[in-house]
Amino acid sequence: MARRKRTAPRVGPSDVDLLAWYDRHRRKLPWRALPGETPDPYRVWLSEIMLQQTTVRAVGPYFARFTARWSDVRALAAAPLDDVLKLWAGLGYYARARNLHACAKAVVERHGGCFPQSQEGLAALPGIGPYTAAAIAAIAFDAPAAAIDGNVERVVARLFAVEEFFPAAKPDIRRLTEGLVPARRAGDFAQALMDLGATICTPKKPACALCPWMGTCAARARGDPETFPLKAPKKEGRLRRGAAFVVIRADGFVLVRSRPPTGLLGGMTEVPTNEWSHDFDVSNALREAPLLPGATPQWLRRPGIVTHVFTHFPLELTVYTAGVGANAPAPAGMRWVALADLPGEALPNLMRKVLAHARVLSG
Repeated sequence: MARRKRTAPRVGPSDVDLLAWYDRHRRKLPWRALPGETPDPYRVWLSEIMLQQTTVRAVGPYFARFTARWSDVRALAAAPLDDVLKLWAGLGYYARARNLHACAKAVVERHGGCFPQSQEGLAALPGIGPYTAAAIAAIAFDAPAAAIDGNVERVVARLFAVEEFFPAAKPDIRRLTEGLVPARRAGDFAQALMDLGATICTPKKPACALCPWMGTCAARARGDPETFPLKAPKKEGRLRRGAAFVVIRADGFVLVRSRPPTGLLGGMTEVPTNEWSHDFDVSNALREAPLLPGATPQWLRRPGIVTHVFTHFPLELTVYTAGVGANAPAPAGMRWVALADLPGEALPNLMRKVLAHARVLSG
């Protein structure tokens, strides 16, 4: 699609105006240093990893649990990965947890437990991409870096009325944002932009009258701020379907296994399932049910289905349950977990839904 002309703001936006607004209205967040305090790079890094594709509200309790258990990067690096995955369970996008642990170990092994201060050094660590490197450099070390998340993209797209569809507009947004970053208080400026997008320049019904850049915003001058940023229609992933098998032992144990350490839901705990596919035939589902040594489970198909949406595709699972005798051995590669211990397992949200559907866990 041809690129259209971008409308410039009538007067250049002032970092002084934004910082003055931030000093009055900054959000109080558990990972954010108070005015006058020196930011803790560990807390900044941990929060930025957790906040990827996740809301502030969802992250708060997880951040509190992580910092209570592992107060610094050395403690986290020394923790078993399985413990990290268990504490992360429910937050989603589980590759972040594996990268979090790998990054902590890299900071200890390569940098003596101190996070590098440059964007380049940060970006060389596991799980830290361009945005996260810029955010940590700016917030933790006050480097003049442009930390561009979704909130910042929206603010800048409206401020300059960028008339190019995302994601093609991203290079233009980056250039414009870099031009706004001041030499002083770069960390506060980065957080101010994030706060502005989260509280004032919201996706729907932005509170333009309260915005410190109201007079310089090109989209507001046009009268259509909600139009920006322009986004091309999103392609929906193709539906996959499958079956999940919940086996309960008479003495109060459920059959589980760990997923492969890499890939989708890597290292997380699950009940046995078949391979999810586009052409799944439910009439053949029991052919892929787990084989239990010395037992012949009587499978019961639960009414309804479990639905879940991953980043790239939606999923539907049919759930089967069966009971077996006490002390039945687990098939190779699987294990029994006491029902009372299930909440402490590294169960992804999908598996929590499956177990709730099977009436093993409360929904």
